[in-house]
Amino acid sequence: MLRDGNYEGAARAQGFAFSDDFLSSVNDVFLTRQLEGMRKSPLTPGWFVRAIVRKDDGLLIGNCGFHGTPEVVGRAEIGYTIFAPYRRRGYAVEAAQGLVDWARSQGSRVVYAAVLKNNVSSLGVVKKLGFQQTGVQGNDVDAEEYVFELSL
Repeated sequence: MLRDGNYEGAARAQGFAFSDDFLSSVNDVFLTRQLEGMRKSPLTPGWFVRAIVRKDDGLLIGNCGFHGTPEVVGRAEIGYTIFAPYRRRGYAVEAAQGLVDWARSQGSRVVYAAVLKNNVSSLGVVKKLGFQQTGVQGNDVDAEEYVFELSL
């Protein structure tokens, strides 16, 4: 529904409204990648995108998830985005910790995160959670990233 621009239908189906911040942060490539992953692995929906909805008011403040199932991607790798007005309040740490805990419950022994070298906030998140830098990789979209691992 989001890909088709049916935002009201998507909101009804999910049970919350999609904020302008969310709608401007996702694009057809992102949504198509998520749908393709879900089609390939329909029995493992927890490995894909999740909304970050604030508990006190139900506001959509970001999204998080995995880059896909470990079987397809080759590892349990997390990603998260907190929209600008809600940053620096601990939401990214809470979301990332939730993903780590969920991966552990699914039998993962290591969780990965790739962070752009200049993303100071995200570097703080992974360090706060105990991730250790294990390398550097190229990213065809954003340039070089640090690769972090957290043994579970």
